[in-house]
Amino acid sequence: MFNEKDKKLLHRFLKTRRTIRKFLDRPVPKETIAKIIETATWAPSAHNRQPWFFVVITNSTTKRRLAEEMAKKYMADLKADGFPSRLIKSRVASSIKRITSAPVVIVPCLVKSLLDKYPDDERNMAEYIMGVQSVAAAIQTLLLAAYAEGLGTCWRCAPLFTKEIVRRVLSLPEDYEPQALIEMGYYKKRPVAPERKPLEEIIRWIE
Repeated sequence: MFNEKDKKLLHRFLKTRRTIRKFLDRPVPKETIAKIIETATWAPSAHNRQPWFFVVITNSTTKRRLAEEMAKKYMADLKADGFPSRLIKSRVASSIKRITSAPVVIVPCLVKSLLDKYPDDERNMAEYIMGVQSVAAAIQTLLLAAYAEGLGTCWRCAPLFTKEIVRRVLSLPEDYEPQALIEMGYYKKRPVAPERKPLEEIIRWIE
């Protein structure tokens, strides 16, 4: 059990994590990355299946290839949505720069073969959602573990729109479904927190 002082410190820690989009040009030790991911694997998972797999990219060539291949799909989607060419160019360039300038890029995947199978679609869909939730819990734990190590992170969902591209570039098996892209590294300062919704808007008490 935590004493009152420890509880205050823990709540403060949880509330002060921020999304970081700019990193120092400083490598992150492999041992630190492994330690963070090991902590992430203690997140809860449905049926304790632990249906996650993490691809860690520090190689500049691979980061560049992944960023540029994903950018092609992003550009096509923006064009189809009717965005002006100038804005498309700016957004795509920004996306590539963010991925390639991050010292570490982690791609958490859902391993679908580890999920339970049912004879009906409804339960299989529920199982799939539980798998996604399990990976998301591991991602959140990873972000907090990284913060504890003095590292900043940015959770991006771009791989959900480019699953086949990410699989191909990273040579992933068919049942490994990319769920996110986490940019990670050391940073200069933490940004100001955005406002949070008041509790009365997000809680319904049934007493």
